[in-house]
Amino acid sequence: MLLAIDSGNSNVVIAVFDDDGNVRGEWRAATNANRTADEFGAWLERLIDRDGIDRSEIDDAVLATVVPDNLIHLQGLCRKYFGCDPLVVGPDIDLGIEIAIDNPNEAGADRLCNAVAAHESYEGPLLILDFGTATTFDVIDGNGAYRGGVIYPGINLSLEALHMGAAQLPRVAIRRPEKVIGTGTVSAMQSGIFWGHVSIIEGMAARIAREFGASMTVIATGGLAELFDKASDAIHHCDTDLTLRGLLAIHRLNN
Repeated sequence: MLLAIDSGNSNVVIAVFDDDGNVRGEWRAATNANRTADEFGAWLERLIDRDGIDRSEIDDAVLATVVPDNLIHLQGLCRKYFGCDPLVVGPDIDLGIEIAIDNPNEAGADRLCNAVAAHESYEGPLLILDFGTATTFDVIDGNGAYRGGVIYPGINLSLEALHMGAAQLPRVAIRRPEKVIGTGTVSAMQSGIFWGHVSIIEGMAARIAREFGASMTVIATGGLAELFDKASDAIHHCDTDLTLRGLLAIHRLNN
């Protein structure tokens, strides 16, 4: 079985795939660059055992991280607890797609995983919308080449900036307000964050498609994808497992 690790800025998501590509277990933890391999191991062993997975059957691993400080700890987790060296996702391994940007080394590992999985699953051209710490828009052409994209502050960052930058604005929960016009501070903030983000999604998707010169299939992924999926006709598919499937596809391609 395969251990797949997606280490993002906010969360570390770990999944176990069986030999047929089915997810046997999936877990997440808050990202902490100071968490050691043993801390990861103790946490993960309990979850694997709880879900009835035989740890001895996990014999390979693949890892994507956008947090450099986490890399050595996650590699240590794979080596010490599962006896394998993980395949680390980056532009120097076989991705099966072209990275057609100025500096391929700047492409985030999670964005590469999304591109590989989306190209496998959908007809291009594609626009991948990933709701994470940052909201990213990634363009995949009809041949599967990664053509670049847009990085925008994510919704949680926007909320924190409002709270930290304005003395009288509280922290508020992320929700979809029924009305755009808020009648109080909290409802006005929630509307601005949610419907403002929807407007950014719709405006950027339209602008990117015009610049690219073709209509695009828009795929939403990431932790908040389901919240925004029904809020806009600009999103065609909600695919929250895209990054993990990309990890699986990249591992298969390199083995």
